[in-house]
Amino acid sequence: MGKIRLLALVSVLLLSAACDRLAEKARENFINMGDFSIENKVDYTEARDGAGRILALVPRGQPHPPGFAPTRVIETPVRRVVAYSFFDVGILRALGEADTVVGVTTPESGWFVDEMRKGFAEDRVTYVGEPDALDYERVEALHPDVVMTWDPSIVPMMDELGIPVLVTSTPLATCLATHIRFAQFLAPFFGREREAKVFYERVARSLEDIRERTRGRPKPKAMWGDIYEKRVLVEPGNAWVAELVGLAQSDYLFDDVYGTSCIEISLERFLYSGNDADIYFTYRSVKDGIVSKDALVRMNSLLASLKPLGPNGRAYSPLPHYSQSADRLDDILVEISAILHPEAYPDYKLQFFVDLPDHDPIVQARGNQP
Repeated sequence: MGKIRLLALVSVLLLSAACDRLAEKARENFINMGDFSIENKVDYTEARDGAGRILALVPRGQPHPPGFAPTRVIETPVRRVVAYSFFDVGILRALGEADTVVGVTTPESGWFVDEMRKGFAEDRVTYVGEPDALDYERVEALHPDVVMTWDPSIVPMMDELGIPVLVTSTPLATCLATHIRFAQFLAPFFGREREAKVFYERVARSLEDIRERTRGRPKPKAMWGDIYEKRVLVEPGNAWVAELVGLAQSDYLFDDVYGTSCIEISLERFLYSGNDADIYFTYRSVKDGIVSKDALVRMNSLLASLKPLGPNGRAYSPLPHYSQSADRLDDILVEISAILHPEAYPDYKLQFFVDLPDHDPIVQARGNQP
């Protein structure tokens, strides 16, 4: 009986080890990132984009798998991209693939990324119109392998033109886990899995450092949004910035709001939370004339009631290059944490945000002062 029990135990251990190997193999073959996923098949890779569309990634020169419309097949590595989003271009830069971008929906004057500026100067990057007024003929003339967009409504027209589309946004705001792993979703399109892993691990280390630095510290209360002419927009509690605030041992005052990024809420709710906030992040930047708390109040006098816009409050505005710096995501996460907990980051110098003074800076007239 002892020998039988021993054989049974060995069989169980061998089966368990085999199951572990199968599970590990399954994890390698299928990567899930929120609404996005990558699954390796025998001869191709399936990618599910933000609109729930299944695309086939096929090595160049290989037969296309059955069951996929022509515009649902993307030959890899991708060489030519039209990109809507600053974030997507930043992730391509992190993967070493910024030079694949041949078309964008932001004019040359709106770019701070070196590769984009150089691309425009060398006529390798073309402005294809605003997202709501896309020049489809110009897009077609660029012969892109794929158009990366946040707007699924362009899919029917692109199908007619025979151009594959990758929807890189979702109806809900991107969570922190998806945000930091998005490079792993784009990597198979370019054969850059190794670079994506290095990028993810770098960002993950920064998050671990944030946890350690902020553990046990007092929790400041933060809000992120703005009052516009006809509506009030904020980052919901399911957005990556809100989750980061929570991870950095802070309270996000719109944590109960759920939905898309830049979601609309009532003015009353915004002002109520503003009475309780310690830190305020505005969407507006110096491009909008925001150089001080006074400048924000001039935009809308109701903002004067926000506690962070008072004499001892703390309000922050993004610098123009902030939204184009996804390749430095780890640095951005650290900076937001440093704003929330300056005592945990002594001598930290802001790179992506401006700590707004109470009043407009005094600008000396050129020639009137020594």
